Amino acid sequence: MRRVVITGVGVISSLGTGVEKTWEGIKSGRCGIDNIESFDTEKVSVKIAGEVRDFDPTDFGIEKKEVKKLARNSQFAIAAAKMALKDAKYEVTAENAESIGTIISSGVGGMEVFEKQHKIMIDKGARRVSPFTIPGLIANMASGNVGIYTGAKGPNKSIVTACAAGTHSVGDAFEMIKAGRVDTMLAGGTEACITEFTIAGFANMKALSTRNDEPQKASRPFNVDRDGFVMGEGAGVLVLEELEQAKARGAKIYAEMIGYGETCDAHHITSPGPGGEGAARAFEMALKEAGIDRNTVDYINAHGTSTPANDRLETMAIKTVFGEHARELAVSSTKGATGHALGAAGGMEAVFLALAIDEGIMPPTINYENPDEECDLDYVANEARKKDIRVGASSSLGFGGHNAIILMKKYTN
Repeated sequence: MRRVVITGVGVISSLGTGVEKTWEGIKSGRCGIDNIESFDTEKVSVKIAGEVRDFDPTDFGIEKKEVKKLARNSQFAIAAAKMALKDAKYEVTAENAESIGTIISSGVGGMEVFEKQHKIMIDKGARRVSPFTIPGLIANMASGNVGIYTGAKGPNKSIVTACAAGTHSVGDAFEMIKAGRVDTMLAGGTEACITEFTIAGFANMKALSTRNDEPQKASRPFNVDRDGFVMGEGAGVLVLEELEQAKARGAKIYAEMIGYGETCDAHHITSPGPGGEGAARAFEMALKEAGIDRNTVDYINAHGTSTPANDRLETMAIKTVFGEHARELAVSSTKGATGHALGAAGGMEAVFLALAIDEGIMPPTINYENPDEECDLDYVANEARKKDIRVGASSSLGFGGHNAIILMKKYTN
């Protein structure tokens, strides 16, 4: 089987557009969550989110006349993919286009398109609905549009597994290169559904934090007083390459992908399985594929949503898998800084994991103030920590019982 490496990254988050803004924000403990500005929140109980406020699609080759045809999540995906290709110094050409695949996923899709056009239909009639409605709202179009805007002609698909979608995308891309189906993949996640309808739906199921008076303190993973996640948006896309190809063209290598696990809880539509057993099995699957000593895992970028159930059960899963070593490794959630970007989260956090391994720095869990006795691991509290990371993991858990784990290691010849 072939070896697979990460050679390019692109990210957009509430901390800013571009890797530099977001990663520096993550490392410094900055929070991108604030009061919602994109719609009037008078009628909803939750008034805070991690919005992207510095994004201009025309900066990434999307013409103004085309912007209205593309949902915001597609715009993010195109931009992040172009960033990743530029970072990798990888040019898509007529000669290599068919060997470059794309898997960029969303949990929801073009929700703002759906809401706007549905309102037009109700207020003005069905004939006034835009002909660009369906291509705008369907979840596969982020990946499809990346193919259109980059010229990548290899396999192209999206995976809809709620909040695990981004991690599933990176994991599937890894397996496709490893098996020899393609040489290069653009993979990750994108999401843009900070809308009245979506916020109302999550708020009414009691999934969101209602700490409206303290937006930057609202997402507080692993704290005893956590009360729900905070919606975020953005995109994270990586360039994955077959190792020999990357070496031949002198590419910078951030990290090497070594393992992937995916399971189903088969338990409940929103709650993780008892004891986090589904996540634990996904960890085991990834470790088995990697063929490594689990005691070499130094860091986990956790799903860490700041919901009462997730943080407790994810902690249990880590302790089940790693035993005594769970007390030695470090765990952090970057969602305190970015909010929870749903289908984009796994893509963004795969970028963070690759950067953490490359730089030897563990990003912090911000807002860690009031420990929960049931969440009793080392959560890299409030400040980033310098450490050479031999092996790192990223975990994502989605509604429907979807679990996805990826493993990366520091690249060595």
